[in-house]
Amino acid sequence: MKPFISTSTYGFLNYVVAITLMASPWLFGFSHVGGASLFLPLIFGWLQLIMAIFSKHKFGFMNVFPVSMHCFIDVVGGSFLMASPFVYGYSSHVFLPQLLLGGLVFFLGIFTKQSPFTDAPEHVFGDGLTTSTSDVDEPMAH
Repeated sequence: MKPFISTSTYGFLNYVVAITLMASPWLFGFSHVGGASLFLPLIFGWLQLIMAIFSKHKFGFMNVFPVSMHCFIDVVGGSFLMASPFVYGYSSHVFLPQLLLGGLVFFLGIFTKQSPFTDAPEHVFGDGLTTSTSDVDEPMAH
């Protein structure tokens, strides 16, 4: 499937998702539960914000991380966030915000242009580093 989310839209949505994740315990009223249900969205929100600031897209300030690396981390992190209520056992108290926000991060990571999951990989070395270092074509002595 072709990626359809531009990197500039992705960059903007990263900030929105990061702030929403950090505020989600209070926005959705589960801050009283505490533990992993409180700290995982906060930690993942901060991670999203830091990656958005350092990514190479229109809204990135530092332009250090390639977008493909950010997308890969989003897919892994989004999967973890979706599974966390069930893995850490707080799904009886709250699970929908993590499931939806984790799914959104996962979706953005897969369908953004330059994503390693939908675009052909860019090879830095065209020959795959298969060149010989010796000028002599002699068989090796055993």
